[in-house]
Amino acid sequence: MTKILLSLHVLAAIIAVGPVTVAASMFPAAARKATAALPAVVPATPAASADTAGEAGTVRLLHRICRVYAGLGIAVPVLGFATAAAMGVLQDAWLIASITLTAVAAGLLAAFVLPRQEELLEQLTGGRPVERAATARLAMFTGLFNLLWATVTILMIVRPGSTTGA
Repeated sequence: MTKILLSLHVLAAIIAVGPVTVAASMFPAAARKATAALPAVVPATPAASADTAGEAGTVRLLHRICRVYAGLGIAVPVLGFATAAAMGVLQDAWLIASITLTAVAAGLLAAFVLPRQEELLEQLTGGRPVERAATARLAMFTGLFNLLWATVTILMIVRPGSTTGA
């Protein structure tokens, strides 16, 4: 049963967290590109309007991917706890550190990344440009989120103090 739970946990992490990390990383640049495609004060040509709609659509899609897969990502810690219980490692320091970092990453995603994406998306769909500083802050929060997940992944593989770790 442990191998099945572990397999499901790893698959959930790949399938749910992977798309969030990629889409969230792409979002700031896509928002800047969509801002550049916004028409100037003069009436826009139909081609410019199509470019603007396309770029905003990309930003909208990236935000939706982040939102949907973040929701699916709840399976990762649920399966992780089940796996850890089956393996008898709930008290191990590497697991406690991983749980803590996962909680911080989830909090960062919920409190900073997704809300800022939504704000920028609302600006763009309202025809207002986004400021470079806003996309830079979002990129910083996204980078921290990704760094936390990379650290958790390393802890899960190496498992310091484990007799089966590297």
